[in-house]
Amino acid sequence: MKTIVLDEPGRFSLTDTAAPNTAPDGHALVKVHRVGICGTDLHAFRGKQPFFTYPRILGHELGVEVVEIGANDLGIKPGDSCAVEPYLNCGACIACRRGRTNCCVKMQVLGVHTDGGMRETIAVPVSKLHKSVTMSQEQLALVETLSIGCHAVARAGMDSDETVLVIGAGPIGLTVVQFALLEGVRVLVMDVNEQRLAFCRKAFGVETLRADQEPLERLKELTNGDLPTTVFDATGNPKSMEQAIYYVAHGGRLVFVGFVQDNLTFRDQDVHAREMTVLRTRNATSADFRRVMSLIESGEIDTSSWVTHRASVESMIAEFPTWLDPASGTIKAVVAFAD
Repeated sequence: MKTIVLDEPGRFSLTDTAAPNTAPDGHALVKVHRVGICGTDLHAFRGKQPFFTYPRILGHELGVEVVEIGANDLGIKPGDSCAVEPYLNCGACIACRRGRTNCCVKMQVLGVHTDGGMRETIAVPVSKLHKSVTMSQEQLALVETLSIGCHAVARAGMDSDETVLVIGAGPIGLTVVQFALLEGVRVLVMDVNEQRLAFCRKAFGVETLRADQEPLERLKELTNGDLPTTVFDATGNPKSMEQAIYYVAHGGRLVFVGFVQDNLTFRDQDVHAREMTVLRTRNATSADFRRVMSLIESGEIDTSSWVTHRASVESMIAEFPTWLDPASGTIKAVVAFAD
């Protein structure tokens, strides 16, 4: 079967690997139709992805068709279309026992800690399949990335009268914007990339500001001096993450959605004076997947503008580096493995 392997930073290869003949107990054999590309994949290509070893088959944002599956209580059968929840948790650790499967002690994420879905066929646990009878394969491949934003916003526990700042208008930041808007809050978006800010204004109707043009003063203007009560940093940039504490209102909260391999340093008095709540958010849960799919199926989330770039298996290797260039205007790229 056709398989794309990231052999080392900056180098993919298209190879032919043996297709699995059957699925292990508790697993389903699925045909991969669409693979979404996210920041994790881009970081891995650059050689800057934590928890990562090479060679690796990328791909954790998957739209698939079930080929083989045993008896199950989810009502899933061969031919069904599903999104894949790519977080392979152990089910036994303290986090899993408390329902926090997204931060399992022994977490294995497809395409990160273990080989993912950039291949024609893969076996996945039945419990990680989420079926839809109405969503397209491309929409199914968007569910995982949207679930990240869904989970991050749920972690924040915001009130509807808040003003919220999202720093970083990349794919993950945009998912935070999407779900913050569903909470009824006022949303401001900050980035250095004018193309991405223009996308936010057009797609979401939100107010934007430049991170490189005196953002603190601009935030004070936009909030009558109060500053945002919740700030999400989705940049994965240590300087941005460290600076973010100064954008939070007194009594507010800061949610780090992106992550880095570097240390982060803050002056304690700046956090203490605000009695600031600092939160981390990681991955998503099955409940997040179900909510995202329900919102797409009902039309409350419009996915039509999310995918800006598409590639075939054969063209992806040549096109992938261009998606790292901010000038390309890439919001979300999707690779087609099957029609």
